[in-house]
Amino acid sequence: MAKKQKPTLATVWLDGCSGCHMSFLDIDEALITLAEKATLVYSPLVDNKEFPRMVDVTLIEGAVSTDEDVAKLRKVRSHTKTLVALGDCAVTGNVPSMRNPFTIAEVTDRAYIENATHNQQFPHLTLPKLLPWVKPIHAWVDVDVFIPGCPPTAKTILYVLTELVEGRVPDLSDKSRFG
Repeated sequence: MAKKQKPTLATVWLDGCSGCHMSFLDIDEALITLAEKATLVYSPLVDNKEFPRMVDVTLIEGAVSTDEDVAKLRKVRSHTKTLVALGDCAVTGNVPSMRNPFTIAEVTDRAYIENATHNQQFPHLTLPKLLPWVKPIHAWVDVDVFIPGCPPTAKTILYVLTELVEGRVPDLSDKSRFG
């Protein structure tokens, strides 16, 4: 009889502070239990450079603010069975979307000219193209599970991952909130 393969997990971050990934790491010892039930195949926390062909569950932290974010998000969605918006930035745009009232020129001038003491210039070759509006991930792709919080608690993240790798749909109605 063939051994059943463990579900695969991935984590990705877009425009955010990485606080949701820190909360994921705050699962602490339960990461060992989770690793017995699922295999982490892609993450900024591991060395794999290419997103796999298919992943069972992917957590995405951060909002969509650049052309690279859109491309990455669309690739991840097409290679993921269950996509999870992790944290308020992924769910609503949150802090990254605070730039939305301003033009790209205003934002980049402020960052690279007005606030720079030395070498006042826009780094054209090294930055992805900013989109006119920062948006949550569901504005670009279908999302299966939303985990609000800034960041969500480790307990909530563990609950969602445990439910998903066990094949259940998590009920977050009493487990998570915005902010």
